[in-house]
Amino acid sequence: MLALRRYSMVALLLAASVPCSLPVGAAPRAVVIDTDPGTDDAIAIVLALQSPELAVRALTVVPGNVTADQGIDNARRIVSLLHRCDVPVAAGAKRPLVVPLVTGSETWHGKNGLGDVQLPEPRCPLDRRWAPDLIIEMVRAAPHQLTLITLGPLTNIALALEKDPGIVPLVERVVMMGGSISGGNVTPAAEFNIYVDPEAAQLVFKAGWPVTMVGLDVCNVTLLTRARLHTLEGRHDPVAEFVYGVGDFLVRAAERHGEAGSRMYDPLAVGVAIDPTLIVASPMVVDVETAGSLTRGETVANRERASNIIEERRSPDGAQYSFTGRTKPLVSNAGVATAVHADRFLDLLLSRIGASPGSLTRNDR
Repeated sequence: MLALRRYSMVALLLAASVPCSLPVGAAPRAVVIDTDPGTDDAIAIVLALQSPELAVRALTVVPGNVTADQGIDNARRIVSLLHRCDVPVAAGAKRPLVVPLVTGSETWHGKNGLGDVQLPEPRCPLDRRWAPDLIIEMVRAAPHQLTLITLGPLTNIALALEKDPGIVPLVERVVMMGGSISGGNVTPAAEFNIYVDPEAAQLVFKAGWPVTMVGLDVCNVTLLTRARLHTLEGRHDPVAEFVYGVGDFLVRAAERHGEAGSRMYDPLAVGVAIDPTLIVASPMVVDVETAGSLTRGETVANRERASNIIEERRSPDGAQYSFTGRTKPLVSNAGVATAVHADRFLDLLLSRIGASPGSLTRNDR
């Protein structure tokens, strides 16, 4: 889908300040971020921790972009950089539910998962709780108040579901970076996070809780360009320097592939948790293909939210099945993002890291 454009210079100038979207007197949204801390996860975590609209209760680590051990180390280094040892970091699954682990490419994540940017040794400890247990504990401690932001494969969330299905009605919402209704990025059909553990993804989609799917359809047009990245250059702040280094790695990789900028997959999911109006979402019924040799990991979206009724009919040649022309309505299980206010999101992202969005004109983007 095309990015939604700003319609006037007046709107651009009003958006440039990117005010806090938290209503006066409202409490920040409590979130647990389940993450596989590679490059875009790192930027997403910084955005979450520096946004007053969110109260990050924990980071739970899942393998995906990097191995579980590398992800744990990266998460601890990031919260240490931001002086947020109050946010527990918990280890979860070591591998997907059924299949061997497939990790992300060093092209997009570097050897250490952080674009080869070296952060100091972590000061924040690893929480002793197992990530699925921590998720269950936090959901039950704050019923109807906690949002799960998932930035990686859905293994930890599925394990929590399997252990305690009773958390489903207690979760406010799942905001998921994953899936696509217009083709994949690791196969022609599948997006990476779903492809790594499609069995887990199927459990999450079928659970019955509210899901917002922030997939490739909107992430592919949300680009961190060289011009935008330069607004962070030269800022003598460790967090801005870190994000600039990771962003520079990503933009260079994108430019080598002939692209104008790097897609902000995980940061956009956090952005949607901060401000749901950043996207347009349509209710759909989403299933995950777990068996197809060509389509494993595909998120198959039923936009009509209906299934055709098929009946068995006898004929001289034996039993046959025919479409009746009637349909059965289905209940949607996800709001699927189909369009995005990309510029407004990128203004938000850079303002929270420390850039001045107003320093850019629209033609610079």
